[in-house]
Amino acid sequence: MVTITNKEPLLSHNRKFRMTRQRQVILEEIKKVRTHPTADQLYEMARRRLPHISLGTVYRNLEILSECGMVQKLDLGGAQRRFDGNTKKHYHVHCTRCGRVDDVPIEAVVKIQTTFQGASNYKITGHKLELLGLCPQCKKAKKALTKRPGRRAGRKSNSHP
Repeated sequence: MVTITNKEPLLSHNRKFRMTRQRQVILEEIKKVRTHPTADQLYEMARRRLPHISLGTVYRNLEILSECGMVQKLDLGGAQRRFDGNTKKHYHVHCTRCGRVDDVPIEAVVKIQTTFQGASNYKITGHKLELLGLCPQCKKAKKALTKRPGRRAGRKSNSHP
């Protein structure tokens, strides 16, 4: 068995975790996709290989894998928590219409931390940047809606002041 040791002693006080079959399958499944799945989605994916795995087991193992730095836990404002198999520092864009989450293909900006370090009395230890917008499918759907017959360009909707 492989031992996973947490490199962040404050999180788990150097507890050691065995790489169980369930953990391995969950890790392999999350590494296969770029969709930033929820625990429920990972449960469905893992069940294809481990039919008797429980949702609770998936949640517990995702927490352990996150503590150990093997997956990223994404808290995206009010939505269900998502998980990312890419543990390198990177940014995400979140569709405000359908909830889709994608990686932003740019390097993490370290300069932002040093800028804020000098502008505050805080010791800056990291940062999160989440971009919001419409994914390509929602953008296309919105464009199609505005081109419907009977709708004139420049006409304001009654739902917004």
